Amino acid sequence: MASLPPDENSPLRSTPRIFISAAEPSGDQHAAGLIQAIRELYPDATFFGIAGPKMQAVGCHAIEDWTSRSAMLAGAIRLVGRAFRLFSRVGKLLKSEPADLVILVDSPTLHLPMAKKAKAAGCQVLYYIAPQLWAWAPGRIRRVRRRVDRIACLLPFEEEYFSSRGVPARYVGHPLIEQLQAVKADPATVEAFRARGRPVVACLPGSRGHVIDEVLPGQIEVARAIAAQHPDVWFLFSAAGPSAQDRLKTALERETFRYSIEVARNAEVLSAADLALCASGTATLEVAYHRVPMVIMYNGSRWGYQLIARWLIRTPHLSLVNILAGRRIVPEFMPYYTSTAPIAAEALDLLANQPRREQMKADLSAIIASLGTGRAAQGAARIAAEMLTRKGFSARA
Repeated sequence: MASLPPDENSPLRSTPRIFISAAEPSGDQHAAGLIQAIRELYPDATFFGIAGPKMQAVGCHAIEDWTSRSAMLAGAIRLVGRAFRLFSRVGKLLKSEPADLVILVDSPTLHLPMAKKAKAAGCQVLYYIAPQLWAWAPGRIRRVRRRVDRIACLLPFEEEYFSSRGVPARYVGHPLIEQLQAVKADPATVEAFRARGRPVVACLPGSRGHVIDEVLPGQIEVARAIAAQHPDVWFLFSAAGPSAQDRLKTALERETFRYSIEVARNAEVLSAADLALCASGTATLEVAYHRVPMVIMYNGSRWGYQLIARWLIRTPHLSLVNILAGRRIVPEFMPYYTSTAPIAAEALDLLANQPRREQMKADLSAIIASLGTGRAAQGAARIAAEMLTRKGFSARA
């Protein structure tokens, strides 16, 4: 492993003290994997910070847990008072008990201000899962340059984007790929799903409550239109957990099309599906991994987009799969839509148009191949070790 010379004359040590922060369930999972990867290099390292249950389970001391409060921008604004109190607390903590390294995972609304507190306390800052400046508000790069020492990127093009703008960055792969490779679909369950009807349509309305509330009504409308043309269709509605399951049950109880709600069974759901209706976000990469043709939909605030977001967005595509492809390979209806009729038309065409389906599958395969084979946590841990070496900490060989 390449390393930089220490910036201190003290003897090399092996017990660094690392502050790590994740604010959402997905970040909690990624941060837990990174903690485990760093422990392979520094078995006695101490971890503390803003930690969810998965981080705590691998030995991170939580000064606070924000995962239950996770939200998109609107939710984050509602939490602004609590966030300012958290920034103050973290700043005081890092000044009184300095960390040898600060690692911030995703969630730039929370973590870019926190990075400022960390730098003011004299700490090195590693950002894991880069803020998507290339998509919106690129002017924030000046703040990132001032507050962040290194970035571990999950998307291939981000390394050049940040490095060319003065922020040292390295592409480490995407942790989702490794996670998906570790989960094998049960063949019997897949066949059971396929036996219920044809075609099989997966509906992924998201995992967060407010996303489900915004996406699910539109997915139900599209499902009705598909069922009108395909009476034998079976819909598999994916629920991330019991809370999402309850929301889906309430919304679907009066529907007459044929469906089931499947909890935490995406591997089987997507292995059986001929088509997916998918909320925007990382779930689109999961659908792509299974090579399922998809239509992406998200119905956010129209006025919020017109008044604010449209002035900030700097990418012609909003979905991850289209951003990675650099072109529109899947239909995307976001950040809002006023009618589900065009969405239903795209879904019906994909079910009927076999050449289009095969081309989309090939395009999705190419996107997944571009993300490598995973092991992102190990790549980010190597960057952390390079930074810790400069502080006088020796990684285990």
